[in-house]
Amino acid sequence: MILNSQEASSHPVGGKARALAKLGQAFPIPAWLVIPPDAFQLLSDEQKQAVVEGNFSGISFPESLKNSLMQHLSHLKGQLWAVRSSALDEDGAQASFAGQFDSFLNVPTDQVPEHVLKVWHSGFAARSEAYRREQGMTGGKRVPAVLIQRMVQAETAGVCFSADPVTSDRTRCVISAIQGLGDRLVSGEEDGQTYTLLDSGEIEKPGNPILTDAQVQQIAALARKSEAFFGMPQDIEWAIEKGQVFLLQSRPITTLETVTWWDNSNIIESYSGVTTPLTFSFASRAYRTVYRHFVRMLGVPERSILQNGHVFDVMIGLVQGRIYYNLSNWYRVLGMLPGFSINRRFMEQMMGVADGMPPELKVQTSNGALRDTLYLLRTVAGLGWTFNQLPGSRARFYTRLKKQLGVRKHLPAMSYGQLADHYRTLEAELLNRWDAPLSNDFFAMIFYGVLRQLCSKWLSDSGGALQNDLVSAEGQMISAVPAQKLEEMASLLRSEPGLLEVFQQGSRAEILQALGAAPELQTQFHTYLREFGERCLDELKLESLTLQDEPEMLARMVARLALTPPVAHDARARREQAEQIAREKLSGWRERLFFWVLRHARECVRERENMRFERTRVFGEARKIFRSMGAQLVKMNLLDDPEDVFYLTVDELLGYAEGTAVTLNFRVLAQARKAEFEVYRAQPSLPRRFRSAGSVYRQSLKPAGSSSLSSTERQGIPCSPGVVRGTVRVVRDPRTINLSEPTILVAERTDPGWIIILPLARALLVERGSLLSHSAIVSRELGIPGIVSIPEVTAWLQDGDEVELDGSTGVVKRIRRAGEGQALQEEHA
Repeated sequence: MILNSQEASSHPVGGKARALAKLGQAFPIPAWLVIPPDAFQLLSDEQKQAVVEGNFSGISFPESLKNSLMQHLSHLKGQLWAVRSSALDEDGAQASFAGQFDSFLNVPTDQVPEHVLKVWHSGFAARSEAYRREQGMTGGKRVPAVLIQRMVQAETAGVCFSADPVTSDRTRCVISAIQGLGDRLVSGEEDGQTYTLLDSGEIEKPGNPILTDAQVQQIAALARKSEAFFGMPQDIEWAIEKGQVFLLQSRPITTLETVTWWDNSNIIESYSGVTTPLTFSFASRAYRTVYRHFVRMLGVPERSILQNGHVFDVMIGLVQGRIYYNLSNWYRVLGMLPGFSINRRFMEQMMGVADGMPPELKVQTSNGALRDTLYLLRTVAGLGWTFNQLPGSRARFYTRLKKQLGVRKHLPAMSYGQLADHYRTLEAELLNRWDAPLSNDFFAMIFYGVLRQLCSKWLSDSGGALQNDLVSAEGQMISAVPAQKLEEMASLLRSEPGLLEVFQQGSRAEILQALGAAPELQTQFHTYLREFGERCLDELKLESLTLQDEPEMLARMVARLALTPPVAHDARARREQAEQIAREKLSGWRERLFFWVLRHARECVRERENMRFERTRVFGEARKIFRSMGAQLVKMNLLDDPEDVFYLTVDELLGYAEGTAVTLNFRVLAQARKAEFEVYRAQPSLPRRFRSAGSVYRQSLKPAGSSSLSSTERQGIPCSPGVVRGTVRVVRDPRTINLSEPTILVAERTDPGWIIILPLARALLVERGSLLSHSAIVSRELGIPGIVSIPEVTAWLQDGDEVELDGSTGVVKRIRRAGEGQALQEEHA
């Protein structure tokens, strides 16, 4: 009836005893035994009732059980004992029962039997019954097993959590310590001292510590070892006797919340500031589909994709109206890819994740490093086939685009149901078949990264300046065409002085009417609106107004260019010089391999930007569909304003046409959301990266603020060479900026809508972005010296500050604050 530590593992003895049995296989723990719950049946009915009521007088411990108990205790050679519960449903993953059962310390051997009765009684106590009800437990065993363990005569004792139980941070190990036995700490009689060991090795400790740093590390190592042993964070009790750390018990931490990391380093280029519900729901649908297709393309088994469906469904989140990557899920998806364990940092650099994977975030790969490498080699063969098919895949993609967007439909004439059908077709034929852009983007990342490594290894190009020159001035890049067209219109406007004032200040009607007097300019103006009118600031946000909605914005930009001399850059010459350097330093197979990689890097980067333009056209068609739906809902008296459609979701809009709507009260929905999002717009921006324990909406998020960075110098990612010295202009909205001369532009991020101002840039300094972001690609193509990913540059610099930047090294130096001293003559090298 009494079980020793070896026998206990195969019997129902409760969570605490099971844990000790497992721990005994890997840890030195004080000797112990356990009395199973069935021993309670040795009592008579009267004795059982007395135990339930807590009336211990007159209860005699069953003689056979007592004799067996004393014999076992003598073998364990202890003087004092800990007598505690081990209930069958105690210390589980969902409920710990901490403090619900009685425990007794320093019990002499002859008093152990009576304390066993007291532990049995605690199973029937009112507090344990209330706890069961609170946890939703019914029908569980009331009588606990009784664990009897040799008492450690501790000089110091306490508890240790292998993860912070308050913040759920798994990089922090939290220890509470007290001199003597730990019962006063566990019971709450004393607070004890708190120590925190960080993953970095740093120890946060109180004044006059009772633990040495070595002891803190030993205790934390014991907790982490227990966590690894059980496969989940643990709450352990420990004691130090004669310099040795003992593990007394270990149970799961039941209070930990799921931790999620959020980051907008890369996605803010597409979705800056507050984004409406319609745009978020539209983007979320796209990410859900695109990432599934991405991993499928890279050889992830379909079973793994199905098992991780919840991960793909939450690739982005909406926090106070702002879109963030769910970074935890992003890394889980990358962890599914073959080769993740050996190329994670390479992929982070190409994807623009500035800080890498948080130490707390543990991503499990399915194969381990060795098998993952073999898996990667197998996948490479499949990627070779995909690469060979890429030209045909691009051609089929453009064919589908031409079929769907080649014939412009008169959306205002369509019924609501026809608009829904048109959207479903757009989604099925284009949005859900983004295979060519996905494949091309992946190979752009690969070839660009390989080219970077070859330039560094073979051409001693450690800073990336030579590589950036090699991929600049490619030509045939659609993103550079608008700049050329704008300059052509500005040149025509200079010869039409009578139109200049109208372009600067006239209304839309006045501008369109005045264009009749300049046929060539009129043709180019309307051609630009037709071909590039969907390109606008925040062009992927469906609520954004395009140049087709505001043609006067195009006129204003052309007027500014007409009044400003064009900025000349020498990107073509630098490209040719870089090629010459490569040919001089390389020969034989190295030269052939290098220029093969270069050719494909150029091609994929060019097509990446060109396909992004096509994405703009697809999003533009979706924008028109939803606006037309809004107009229809106003006619049906379901909305007050067509623009209110952006405060509904895609599912809600389609649901009205398809019979799946859960409410028809669109007006109230839109009004409530508009009011909520107006509050978000009035709030300061949020941090670039943060973590949430549990629901992100329960977190208290501090606004993004300046850190303790250098006041005179910043280091970013160089993306387009050139040294420029001059004053800066911080641009929040390129539509409202008024420049009288070329200047150094400073921005938080850019998108294709910035093309209306980039021709006036002497250089470009951007807070966000990566080597393959729009800012980097376009600055290289236009030959504008540029640096991206500069920490807090929009807060650090202000209009009129004088800086010197080097687009080859990524270094920006502030020479003079605005208004300090005499302005220095600008230089451009």
